[in-house]
Amino acid sequence: MKSVSAALALACLLCGSAALSVAPAAAQTGSLLVLSKRDHNLAVVDPAILVVKYKVPVGDDPHEVIASTDGHWAWVTNYGSGAFHSLAMIDLAKGKALPSIDTGALTGPHGLTFADGKPWFTAESAKAIGRYDPATHKVDLILGTGQNRTHMLFVSPNGKHIVTTNVNSGTVSLLDEELMKNQGPPPPPPAGLNAPPAPPPTARIDWNETVIKVGPGSEGFDITPDGHEVWVANAGDGTVSVIDWVNKKVTATIAADAKGGNRLKFTLDGNFALVSAGSDVVVINTTTRKVIKRIPVGKGGGGILMEPGGGRAFVACGAADFVYVIDLASMTVTGHFSVGGEPDGMAWAAPIAKK
Repeated sequence: MKSVSAALALACLLCGSAALSVAPAAAQTGSLLVLSKRDHNLAVVDPAILVVKYKVPVGDDPHEVIASTDGHWAWVTNYGSGAFHSLAMIDLAKGKALPSIDTGALTGPHGLTFADGKPWFTAESAKAIGRYDPATHKVDLILGTGQNRTHMLFVSPNGKHIVTTNVNSGTVSLLDEELMKNQGPPPPPPAGLNAPPAPPPTARIDWNETVIKVGPGSEGFDITPDGHEVWVANAGDGTVSVIDWVNKKVTATIAADAKGGNRLKFTLDGNFALVSAGSDVVVINTTTRKVIKRIPVGKGGGGILMEPGGGRAFVACGAADFVYVIDLASMTVTGHFSVGGEPDGMAWAAPIAKK
C-alpha cells in the first residue's frame, strides 16, 4: 500500500494534469470527431457550423475514437461485441485511412485514450489493457485486469496511472506503475550442485492493481478536474459511485435515477456531471451531489463530449441518428446534427500545426 506522502504526490500530479487538460480555450479551434457505427466511418466535423467536412472508413464496428495531442492522427476501436481485434488509424492531416492495426489476441478493443505519446485501449474479451507504439508499429504493453468486460479507459498524461471500468464485474480497476526492487540473490542450491552466479540486484517496472466494487453495470466514468475523485455511472441500478482516487475507496453513492447510464462527463469547471441515460441526460450538481435536471435528448444516448471552450456538450444518440448539442449555461438542447447512422464515440482533434 502506498505511503501517505506517495498518495499526496499522486494527488498533486493528477491535479496538475487535470487542471492543464480542462483549461478553457480562448477560441474554438480544431475538429469534432464522431463515429457512425451503422455507416462504419469517422466523420470530421467543423465545430463552428456543425457540418461534416469529410468522412473516412474505419472498420466494421467502430465504437470509440481518440486523437493524438497534435491532432495529426486518430485511432478507432473495432469492437464486434468482443470478437474483433483491430484498431483503425487515420491520418487527419491528409484525411485518409491507413492500414488497420491487428491487436491479435487482444480481442474486443473498446475504450481508447492517448497518453505519453501513444494510444491505449481496452480489450474486453481478453480482460486486458493494451498500448500501441506508433513508432514500432507494435503493441508494447499488455496489462491484465482479471475482470469481466474491461470497457472504458483513462490513462494519466505521463502514462503511469490508469482507471478502467469492468461492466459485468461491477468494478473499477485502478492501476499504478511502481518501481519494484529485486529481493537479492536466489536461495542456495541443494548440496552437491554448483550455484550459478547470482545476478546483481536490479529494479524493474511493475503495476499494482486495486479493484474496487461499485454498482452493477459500471461503465461510463470521469475524473474530477482537481484529480481527486473518480465518478462512475452504474447502468444496472442508475446510481453513481464516487471513488476517492488517492485512498482508493468508495466514499459516496449518488441515487441519480440514471438507469442505463453508460457515459458520465464533468463540465470543465467541475460544477456539474452529465450522465447519458436512455433519452435523458441527467445533470448532477457536484457540490450538493443532487440531480438538478433531466435534459430530454434523442433515444439511445451514448457518448458525451465537452468542447474545449467549455460552453457546449455534445451527446451522441444512436437510436435517434443524431448528435445533440447542449448549451451548458442554460442546460438546454439548442440543436442537433447528423453524421450518419448510429453515432457513438466522439473525440476532439486539435488543429494541426502548419509546417
